[in-house]
Amino acid sequence: MGMEGKRIFYYVLIGIIAGLGSILFHSMCQIGFHFLLDQMAGYRPPRPAGESHLLALTDTPFRRWVLLFLPALGGIISGWLVYTFAPEAEGHGTDAAIDSYHNKQGFIRGRIPFIKTIASALTITSGGSGGREGPIAQIGAGFGSYLATRLKLSNRDRRIMLAAGVGAGVGSIFRAPLAGALFAAEVLYREPEFETEVIIPAGISSVVAYCLFCLVFGWGSLFDSRDFIFENPLELGPYTVLIFVLVGAAVLYVKSFYGIHHIAKRIKIPNHIKPAIGGLCTGIIGFFLPQTLSFGYGYAQMALANKLPTLFLLGLAFGKILTTSFSIGSGGSGGVFGPSIVIGGALGGAVGRMFHAIIPGIVTEPGAFVVVGMAGFFAAASNTPISTIIFVCEMTNSYHLLLPSLFVCSLAFLLARRWTI
Repeated sequence: MGMEGKRIFYYVLIGIIAGLGSILFHSMCQIGFHFLLDQMAGYRPPRPAGESHLLALTDTPFRRWVLLFLPALGGIISGWLVYTFAPEAEGHGTDAAIDSYHNKQGFIRGRIPFIKTIASALTITSGGSGGREGPIAQIGAGFGSYLATRLKLSNRDRRIMLAAGVGAGVGSIFRAPLAGALFAAEVLYREPEFETEVIIPAGISSVVAYCLFCLVFGWGSLFDSRDFIFENPLELGPYTVLIFVLVGAAVLYVKSFYGIHHIAKRIKIPNHIKPAIGGLCTGIIGFFLPQTLSFGYGYAQMALANKLPTLFLLGLAFGKILTTSFSIGSGGSGGVFGPSIVIGGALGGAVGRMFHAIIPGIVTEPGAFVVVGMAGFFAAASNTPISTIIFVCEMTNSYHLLLPSLFVCSLAFLLARRWTI
C-alpha cells in the first residue's frame, strides 16, 4: 500500500474512533439526564426532532429547588476530575485543540479526551449549559494525535490528523459531516481562512464518523423544520435588524464568558471549587429560567415551529448567555457552539415574531429567522462564517435559506470580528 493509501486508512480509522466516541458521549449524556435532571429534579426539557430518549422517563414531580444545587454538584465533581488529572481539559475544548495545532506540533496528552468526556457529561447532565462539540472534538483530535505519534509520522501529518479528528467528532455529533470538515479547517484561525490541507482528510473522517453515529441513533437532521424559502428581497430589511441584534448579543456573550473566566482565574481558591461556584450561579438562574439549563436544543426545535412566545425567547437567549458563561467560563467542561445555536435561534425567533406581527406580508415565517439567527450568532461569536452557514443548513435541513444566511453571517462577522469566543 502506498503512502496515500495508508493516509486514507488512517483517516478512516480516525473517523471510526470519533464516531464511537460520539456514540459513547451521547449515551453518557442520555444516562446522565435520566438519573440527574429527570430522576432527581423531575425536569424533562423537550428534545429536538432528531433525538429520542434512550431510557424511559420517570414520574418524579418537578422539584425546582433541586435545580439550585444540581449544577454545583456536577461542577465540583467535574472540577475535581479536570484539575486533578488533566488541567488543560478545562473550558470549551476546541481552544485546546487549536492551541495544540499551532503551538504544540499537534501533541495532545492521551488522558485528555477521556477526562474531557466524563467531565463534560457531568457538567451538562447536571444542568450546566454547554455544548457537545468541545468534548467530542477532543476525542477525535486526541486519537488523531495519538495515532500519528505511535506511527512516528511527521509533525505536519500529526497536525492534519488532529484536525481530521476535530472535524469527524463535530460532524458526527451534530449530524453535519460537510460542515464538520469545513469547521475543522476554518476554526483554526481568527480570520475566515481555511487550512486547505485539512479539508479532504477531515471530510473522509467526518463521513465515516457520521455514518457510524447514525447507524446507532438514526438518520436525518438534528432539527426538523419546514421548507422555508426566501423569495422577497424586502425581507432583507428585517434581516438587517437581526444582524445588529445578533452582533450585540455575540459581543455580550464573548465579554460575559471571558469576564467570568478572568474573574475565576484571579480568585485565590482551589481551582476545582471554581466550577462548583459557577454551577451554583447557573442553578440560581435555572431556578427562575429552567429553559436555560443543559443543552436546550428542544427549545430551538419549538422556536422553529413558532411555538414559543417572544418574551420566553428573549429570556432563553440572555439567560443562556449567563448560564453558559458561569458553567464553562468558571472552569467547567463543555462546548460553546451548542449554546450558541440555541441563543441565536431564540433571538432570531424573537425578531421574526416581532416583524411578523408588524409586517406579516413580508415576514411570513418567523421560523426562517430562527434558522438564520442560529447561523448569524455563531458566525459573529466565533469568526467562522462559512462553516457555520453549512452547519445550520445541515442541522435544520433548510437549504433554501442560504442567501439570507450568507447575508447575515457575512455582515455579522465583519461587525463582530474584533471579538471571538
